[in-house]
Amino acid sequence: MKNNIKKLRKQLGYRQEDLANTLGVTRQTINAIENEKYNPTLELAMKLARLLNTTIEELFTLDS
Repeated sequence: MKNNIKKLRKQLGYRQEDLANTLGVTRQTINAIENEKYNPTLELAMKLARLLNTTIEELFTLDS
């Protein structure tokens, strides 16, 4: 699954550590999601979308 997390995170001035602390996960988890090595749970995806002021559909796209 592709994502726009890194792009949106940088636009908002967040570091990976900032997202991780706010969401209660490790920085490594955020890094793995951004690098498409880990797909987040639905709950975490929803929290990420809310924190980054976007929708899940805008944040994540399925590989074709």
